[in-house]
Amino acid sequence: MKKKNSILIYPLLIMGLVLFLTYSCKKKDNTPTPDPTPTTVTDIDGNVYNTVKIGTQTWMKENLKVTHYRNGIGIPVVTDGPTWAGLSTGAYCDYNNTPSNSIIYGKLYNWYSINDSRNIAPIGWHVPTDAEWTALDNYLGGTSVADKLKETGTSHWSSPNTGATNESGFTALPGGTRHSDGTFNDIRDYGHWWSSTEYGPSVAWGREMNYNSSIFSSNFYYSKDAGFSVRCIKD
Repeated sequence: MKKKNSILIYPLLIMGLVLFLTYSCKKKDNTPTPDPTPTTVTDIDGNVYNTVKIGTQTWMKENLKVTHYRNGIGIPVVTDGPTWAGLSTGAYCDYNNTPSNSIIYGKLYNWYSINDSRNIAPIGWHVPTDAEWTALDNYLGGTSVADKLKETGTSHWSSPNTGATNESGFTALPGGTRHSDGTFNDIRDYGHWWSSTEYGPSVAWGREMNYNSSIFSSNFYYSKDAGFSVRCIKD
């Protein structure tokens, strides 16, 4: 009898072991794989930017603040209006020449600085082309998508900041502009961002949105010596 009981017990033990291993393997296979994409990027000056993935693209969630090209050479800072107006090489400034404005809104750059071969973006990143901006528009539903891109509330946007939900996580901020004549305008009211795509010898494509509309304007080109915000996109 003892021998017969032993013969019956061994198959049961083996079946139990097989079931345990099968369950363990299934549990392991169901464990989610962590997303390896970093959530921040650091520029050459040590500024750290939060990032967000929107569709297949990964964007900075903040406007660029860097003051050096990728190789460590400084980007000229130009405060004088007439000097700014005559530039055909890269330069940046703080809105109204007030550095505290750049803490929230980032620096303003002319197009020549973003087109410089020394690169304004961190390694592994670049200034978006017009086509990449358009891909962002299309993914979110077309040109009336500023509400999905703008930071909510009126801490940094003027009231009423129409429709802002920031559901994309892009967190657009209105850094204003420096015009071709060197004057400043529109901080808190308008955000302007460069693309790297040239339209003509003196103009390039850009994007804009404002506090009182859900339109993310895409059919504008701007003088290359204007000062706009910059958002970078991952290579």
